[in-house]
Amino acid sequence: MSLTAMPCIATPVIGATFLAADIGGTYARVGLVAPCLDGRHLVTVLEYRSYTCNQWSGPSAILEDFISGLGDTRLTHCVLAIAGYVMDDAVVNDNLPWKVSISQMREQLGIEHIAIINDFEAVAYASQFLQPGDITTIIETASSNVNGPVLVTGPGTGLGCAVLLPGVPYPSVMATEAGHTALAPDNEREIEILRLFGREHGFMSFEHALSGPGLRNLYRSICTLRQLPSTLVEPRDITNAALAHSDEAAVETLDVFFGLLGSFVGDMAIAYGARGGVFLAGGILPKVYELMCHSSFTERFLNKGMLRPYLEKVPVQLMGQGQHGVVGAASLYLARQAIEVRTSLKRRGVKSV
Repeated sequence: MSLTAMPCIATPVIGATFLAADIGGTYARVGLVAPCLDGRHLVTVLEYRSYTCNQWSGPSAILEDFISGLGDTRLTHCVLAIAGYVMDDAVVNDNLPWKVSISQMREQLGIEHIAIINDFEAVAYASQFLQPGDITTIIETASSNVNGPVLVTGPGTGLGCAVLLPGVPYPSVMATEAGHTALAPDNEREIEILRLFGREHGFMSFEHALSGPGLRNLYRSICTLRQLPSTLVEPRDITNAALAHSDEAAVETLDVFFGLLGSFVGDMAIAYGARGGVFLAGGILPKVYELMCHSSFTERFLNKGMLRPYLEKVPVQLMGQGQHGVVGAASLYLARQAIEVRTSLKRRGVKSV
């Protein structure tokens, strides 16, 4: 995937250091970052820590704890990558364990500038900085260096999806809510599952199946169809039972999960013209990678009729977990600030360096 890493901004737009955080429904990852000096990346991570969300009263408490370990470091800027979208002063997402008020965070933390971006928007932006050790190949192609849109999607607490678009001087990111598109079954078993889903919900999206809660939905439906007791509740228990082959319904749950995921990712790769490739992210897939390799994911991804030859040229890779959301959020924030400065200078007739 050949999107070139962006050059560093010579003069920091927002000062020497700032906070960047990737806050999901399960984990929050926080970093103290600074504009880089090595000519390859936009930022360097100076301090980093991961938090379990349900152990904290909200993002402000998490950030306060992180800041408390920074000594006398003065912070005026913070960028947060959060699942969901901003409406007025609030971040809207049913998967977050708490309500998020931007003004309350600003007041509680004493940080003047707080920017909010979508979490998968941040991960998509970080995809251009990945190293070989950060990724695992799922579908390999003969030509993997095509300069085109890159799709980043994957299941976690929800089903995120964003697209990295080539551009000059910087790439841009299109955040989407593609995970909320209507769930489309591909075979009789999936039709039976969808019928059971429909008894509980008026509208069924792919996220209802392809997420942590989605695993629970699938497992419960499959137990009903198999006339078995639904003994597992937590998504991790379902995946662990499937890995151990200790529960037949759990094994089938993962089979169905991977099939639906392959269909969804193939559809999105076509819809967004992802000739630059696909990265799969989220907290679930790295834990069940071996099962995925022996599943119907690849065949369902490619099974798009006349567009199969198109998808056979689209590489699919698994992105490991780590600092990608923090790096992506910080880099995108700096790039947008730089673009604003360039635009302002251009309007005033001043040439930027």
